[in-house]
Parts: sequence; structure tokens; C-alpha cells
Amino acid sequence: MEQHSLPTDIQLHQQSRVLEILFDDGARFRLPCEYLRVYSPSAEVRGHSPATAKLQVGKEGVNITQLQPIGLYALKIHFDDGHDSGLYDWQYLYKLGRAWQPLWLDYLGRLKDAGQARRAPDPFETLQARGEAPSERPVAEADPAGDAPSPA
Repeated sequence: MEQHSLPTDIQLHQQSRVLEILFDDGARFRLPCEYLRVYSPSAEVRGHSPATAKLQVGKEGVNITQLQPIGLYALKIHFDDGHDSGLYDWQYLYKLGRAWQPLWLDYLGRLKDAGQARRAPDPFETLQARGEAPSERPVAEADPAGDAPSPA
């Protein structure tokens, strides 16, 4: 079950700018650095309420420079644009992997609504073109719609 899933392997692929996480329930997620950056759980990005959230633009080329374990419950991710204030706990990373498609589409929609556009290939399409699924979950797992984190 998601609430108890813990990572068993975490690999940073800096060249392709993807963080790959394998969980003990068999789920494997490939999360592009840009996606992790725009959905940072930091107050700087999420704000203290939805009204104070800040849309992240121009993050297409962002990469991760360091992964810092925080106890046994989270990662502090250091990005090469200087952002390092979000703590990504295991449950949040699992939810980002599980709900990547609706969250990414929401982000793209918010960019469009703000008159902004990405200027690079879609990182999830790039993954899929290489034959790497963004999300691989155990077959028996249900996918309730209400489990996605709130968009930033």
C-alpha cells in the first residue's frame, strides 16, 4: 500500500535529467528533474496557500546536483538553479510518480493560461520514446483518483 511504501533504490541519471525510484511494493517511477522542480514541496513554490503558489517557468534544463537523505523519510533535492528548500518525503515522491500524467497536464495548462510556453521537448515524451515508462506499478494496484497531490 502506498502509505507504507519505501524506496529500495534511487538512481539519478544526470545526463538524461531523470530521478528513478524503485519502491518496495514493486512500483518504479522515472521523474524528470523539471517535473520535480516545478512540483517542489517548498513554500517558495507551493506558497502557504494555493493563492500564493508561484508558477515555475523556464525550468526545462534544470538538473539535480545533489540528493541528500533526510533521516529515513525524505530527500532534500539540490537543483542547479540554486533551489534546495523542498523536502520530498517518500509518500510525496510516490504520489508524484503515480499521478505524473494529470499533474504534468495541469502544469502545462497553467503555463498556457499564464501566456508561457515550454521551449524544450516534453521530458515525459522523451522518456517514452526511449522505451522507458514514467510509471511502472504492480498490476494489482488500484488507482483512485483522489490520491494526487494538489498542483502547485
